[in-house]
Amino acid sequence: MERAVERRREAEPLETFSDIMNRYMDDRTRQMREGMVVVKGEGISWEQNPMSLIKPYLHPANWDKSGAPGWMVFRHYIKKHSGKHRHQGGIGIFVLQGKGYTMVDGVRYDWEEDDLIIIPVVPNGCEHEHFNLDPSKPAEWLAFIYMPILDALGNERVQVTLNPDYKGASQRVASPLPHAG
Repeated sequence: MERAVERRREAEPLETFSDIMNRYMDDRTRQMREGMVVVKGEGISWEQNPMSLIKPYLHPANWDKSGAPGWMVFRHYIKKHSGKHRHQGGIGIFVLQGKGYTMVDGVRYDWEEDDLIIIPVVPNGCEHEHFNLDPSKPAEWLAFIYMPILDALGNERVQVTLNPDYKGASQRVASPLPHAG
């Protein structure tokens, strides 16, 4: 018995790779052009989490509205010390106020107001923790993280120790600042 196999011509794709990429680039360019330029701190809650008390300005939940999607930017407020954690690094931290130090893989780096802390990119990540040296005045800074780079590095975040103010579940809290910020 002979079988006849009928070959059908495959349908042409509705969109080509170029069509898809052009649409992606056009959409991304439009979002960056039309997205948020100023992120207002009012209405953004402080959150106590395993690392510290933070105020998240840019993060995955608002990237679709941002003129700079992919960036995570948050304010950090540390009374005594942060939690200790490990990840691949690649983070910039600008110190707004306070004086302290950061332990990176067992090495101490001192910092103060107006300094920039760079957590280095290293294979298998670097373990780090931040300490405030003035118990009467909390340290405060802004962290800047470009997530597409961390994603490309295979970023893994591991919490090693907890912030002393963390009570087992992340929660929104009242502003720690004397003014409403």
